[in-house]
Amino acid sequence: MTQTILLLEDDMQLSDTVRQFLVLQGYKVFCAYDGLQAQDIAYEKHIDLMLLDVKVPHLNGFDFLKALRSGGKDTPAIFITSLNSVKDVTQGFDNGCDDYIRKPFALKELLVRVESLLKRTYGTHEEKIDLGHGLLFDIKSLLLTQENKRVSLKTKELKLLALFLQYPNELIEYEKIFETLWEYNEEPSAGSLRTYIKTLRAVMGKEKIETIKNIGYRFVT
Repeated sequence: MTQTILLLEDDMQLSDTVRQFLVLQGYKVFCAYDGLQAQDIAYEKHIDLMLLDVKVPHLNGFDFLKALRSGGKDTPAIFITSLNSVKDVTQGFDNGCDDYIRKPFALKELLVRVESLLKRTYGTHEEKIDLGHGLLFDIKSLLLTQENKRVSLKTKELKLLALFLQYPNELIEYEKIFETLWEYNEEPSAGSLRTYIKTLRAVMGKEKIETIKNIGYRFVT
């Protein structure tokens, strides 16, 4: 499953450079050039990690992240900024950031920080996850095998399994599932989702996926 990054940076040239680099590394990047635009993206899209400049128009990076944290969003965040005083760094962490990188920075250093934080947050150190009963899931290639034989599943079913494994034992609401499985130009289908759930239960065991009525599902490990 492609991981998503929100990039808040008002320098369009730098934003484009970082975006192109991260896309080449396999990430999907949503660019925002001011804090209010970033706010819209953060609430409308499923975001795995945020890269936030501080000095941006309308709503600065500090206030943007503080508002998100107050609203209950715990998406990991890295500040990328030219600010370098101890006070600024302290303010960044007080407002809920997870890491800090100062401009100018090497793109490779940024990548190391992004990968490290995503691994720490989502536990993706293991590309292949042992699900028991001979089931092995390669989360990078979206390949599920049982006793070394491929289990035939649709792409959206595999993406759904990857999403469940990313948030084990947590309630995943319908909205997040729809955002993950369907592209922006596709119409989400509740009926199709129920079919995908039924298929996964047949493979994994009915008890592995709990239905939270009118809200979503929980994958039980």
